[in-house]
Amino acid sequence: MTAEHLSAVERLGGDDFLAQTLGRSFKVVRGEAASLAGLMGWDDLNAILTHHRFEPPRFRLAANGEQVPAHTYSQPIVTRRSTVWHRLQPSELHKRLAEGATLVLDAVDELHPGISALAGQLERWLRTGVQVNLYASWTGTEGFGIHWDDHDVVVVQLDGVKRWRIYGPTRTVPMHRDVETPEPPPEEPVADLVLTAGDVLYLPRGWWHAVAASEGQHSLHVTCGLQSTTGADLITWLSEMLRAHEAVRADIPRFGTAEEQRAFLDMIGKLIATELESDDLIARFSSARDATERARLAPSLPHITAAPPDADLQVRLVTTRPALTTVPDGTVRLTAGGEEWTFAAKAEPMLALLKGGEAHRLADLAQAAGVTLAQAAGVVTELVDGQAAAIGGSR
Repeated sequence: MTAEHLSAVERLGGDDFLAQTLGRSFKVVRGEAASLAGLMGWDDLNAILTHHRFEPPRFRLAANGEQVPAHTYSQPIVTRRSTVWHRLQPSELHKRLAEGATLVLDAVDELHPGISALAGQLERWLRTGVQVNLYASWTGTEGFGIHWDDHDVVVVQLDGVKRWRIYGPTRTVPMHRDVETPEPPPEEPVADLVLTAGDVLYLPRGWWHAVAASEGQHSLHVTCGLQSTTGADLITWLSEMLRAHEAVRADIPRFGTAEEQRAFLDMIGKLIATELESDDLIARFSSARDATERARLAPSLPHITAAPPDADLQVRLVTTRPALTTVPDGTVRLTAGGEEWTFAAKAEPMLALLKGGEAHRLADLAQAAGVTLAQAAGVVTELVDGQAAAIGGSR
């Protein structure tokens, strides 16, 4: 991880951002194009489109809030096994973009190492899942019109110029599954911003906005969507935890007497109230969310059996919110990606290094723990088998 990939996190303001801005208001931080050098550029996008086969909606064009039909910029190809895929036609793609379409590529963090690193840093900092979508446009036509998102976003302008008109929310923290639809936005925006290369914008969920490139100037930016963690999520998790109690697992006395129904509700109410009175409820919920985060895809080819005791083997965790705790019996427990491992206490130093998210040589991990390369490789093998770590770089 280089300093360039940390810039969006650092420039948003660290702990001050978490305390004063997150979920409250938008924030724009001006930067320089040089601060994003190496993150992602047009050549990277060209290479991705050249070497991957995409189908809508993963890759799509949009204009005026509508999806552009794929057949206007791609051609169906039938293989000799009678499968069909859509091959991009660059000249037709260029025409649709020149006519005002916006190019959209979802989950670009799965396709580009620099964007993946940026997403990982945001996940470690904000302790939530992050998906990064890419947008490229060339005209003043709005790809999606005035709209709001059901998640917070961090926008990084990679190249060119993009105009953001921000109207604010008309319903506080709306959800994807909600009981009401937000009222339409006001006619006049509360902010009219122009982002240039190197700028970073944070926008809370529910804030209406419209986005367009300046006429005649191309624009390339990524939007990091932050998974929301709401009271509804807490209630869902709590219902799962309370299934340990017989009263929660029992059938509701739908056909019982009024007294039986009242007694049942009182029992459920007491169980819920006891949990809500617990001072560490949110901390336990947050730990559970961290423990069940989705690991990022990272095979470890050619090592399909065990990690070799190679000093130069590169090892890294592919989960961004692991938990490392010392158990009273003297062992250490690593929880990551929905799995849990218990190791001898002497493994703690190497696990602590991996917990930071960087790749480390197997020799350095073994030295930190005071174990042999073979012993360190054994620990790594367990983590790779559990899909919490990936290895590479050996001969």
